[in-house]
Amino acid sequence: MPSTFSPTPASIPPKSPRLALRQPKGLPANFQPLNPLQFILRAAEIYPDKLALVHSDVKYPVHYSFAVWCQRIQNLAYALIQAGINPGDRVAVIAPNSPLIADAHHGVLAAQAVPCLINTRLKPSEVAYILDHSASSIILVDHEYTHLLPPTLKVRVIVSNDTGRSGDPYEEFLSSGRAYSQERGWAGLEYNPDENAPATLCYTSGTTGRPKGVVTTLRGSYLAAVANAYESRIHLESTYLWILPMFHAAGWTFPWANVFGFATQITLRTVDYPLIWKHFLNSAVTHYCGAPTVQIGIVNDPAAKRLPRPISAIVAGAAPTASLIASLEKIGIQPIHVYGLTQYGPFTRNFAQPSWASLSPQDRSTFMARQGHPFATAQDARVVHPPKDGDDTLVDVPRDGKTVGEIVTRGNIVMKEYFRDPEATAKAFRGGEIDFYHILHKLIFWSTGSFNTGDLAVIHPDGAIAIVDRSKDIIISGGENASSLAIEQELASHPCVLEVSVVARNHVKWGERPHAFVILRPKSIAKWKGRHDAFEKELKAHAKGRLPGFACPEWVQVVDELPKTSTGKILKVDLRKIVAKL
Repeated sequence: MPSTFSPTPASIPPKSPRLALRQPKGLPANFQPLNPLQFILRAAEIYPDKLALVHSDVKYPVHYSFAVWCQRIQNLAYALIQAGINPGDRVAVIAPNSPLIADAHHGVLAAQAVPCLINTRLKPSEVAYILDHSASSIILVDHEYTHLLPPTLKVRVIVSNDTGRSGDPYEEFLSSGRAYSQERGWAGLEYNPDENAPATLCYTSGTTGRPKGVVTTLRGSYLAAVANAYESRIHLESTYLWILPMFHAAGWTFPWANVFGFATQITLRTVDYPLIWKHFLNSAVTHYCGAPTVQIGIVNDPAAKRLPRPISAIVAGAAPTASLIASLEKIGIQPIHVYGLTQYGPFTRNFAQPSWASLSPQDRSTFMARQGHPFATAQDARVVHPPKDGDDTLVDVPRDGKTVGEIVTRGNIVMKEYFRDPEATAKAFRGGEIDFYHILHKLIFWSTGSFNTGDLAVIHPDGAIAIVDRSKDIIISGGENASSLAIEQELASHPCVLEVSVVARNHVKWGERPHAFVILRPKSIAKWKGRHDAFEKELKAHAKGRLPGFACPEWVQVVDELPKTSTGKILKVDLRKIVAKL
């Protein structure tokens, strides 16, 4: 980082500040509501001078210690309160990985408000819907994404030019917060007395209709962050590289997990593989998160090579193939395979067993591709039979690794509700009831059941869960259920396949048959140029030796790219639209 950078005057904390919020009245001495805001205060107290946040690959690089960053977060809280934000209000945030969105994960909570984190890849019409549905009271937006805002807005908009320098509208907003605080410091802000109050509001992609707003809680976010730090082994010497967007499920709670572990965080505005490798090789990176498609891009980048030190990759968003796991390990990237939802992110992990060390790489990778067991702070993760008509009783499938059921879960790392949508909330929970109560003029509801994930899986004798597919992605061919995931796993083992996605396509005789979309490895493109028909025959022959006949692809289509979400997850809904026209 350039030594010439200096934080704005308002970002410099006073000497020996008291880093504690004002405690609400009436709390017993043996109870403290859980809140991930505690982590930044603790980090600034214990390691004030440690490098906390680095934003280097931009026109105006910045870097903040925990002490300085903590002051900036405090300034944001006061600025929001000065702007009229009340406890429970939503604060919309539209930004790539940058100090703005990193600040918001803490500063909005400090104002007892709720960050509404919006995907920067959405269309203006989708952003307008979210802003309206969330009833956001103020908008914090990065300068590159102001075009997403509706032309007529009735709420205040704060633009960040991502400079960290005086004169930047966002920096001036923070400075106004510092002035408004009158140096009351953290003691002038009250600790949220309700650990079940909303922590974040993140909207689903809306692939099956309007996006739904997922509400998480302070308690759940705290426990999910602690679990992620523990399961990923994030600690004082860790350096985390931000590849996963922080707006996606609140960055799987890693904006808090990293602070809990006192790690240094490096932010990247975009997924740029040369930049990623620059940091891998020169910035002492120890951890990052990414979906399998992002991992594929990393291992196949021209700069990819054996790393001088191991890096842990938290892999989620889709099940990694055995060949991908082997490719990561080959260059010194240790995959930590986790599984989760668009809520808090991961809640299960594949826990490696000592006996796997004696297995062949292929066999070991197959075991590592399972979704595993619940996190330390999670609760149940069960695989249950489909419900019978009129009966919501949960019946577990046998632990035989063969019987397919749906994953359901309950416990600390499960969303609270869908925002302003009690019907969708009730539908999402099974095996219990949604109870509604009016408490202090607020509508409170919670579930006594389990959350339906929609993921189909088996459970092995050791209790490890292994996903076979999403319920909507199962291909029913001639009365047989074919897992698109299982097909993809086997097709990905072909040496010329870089990436593959399989969807159902209508078939006159069999009802449905698999249609495979394939991206070739860069080294194989020339080999099959003008000969895609020949490649299709070869891949089908490869599949026949590994899959039952009904699961073998009927069609193979070579493509240059696949439609993906902001996290790199393949949009199968777009692929289904393509095959529907064929």
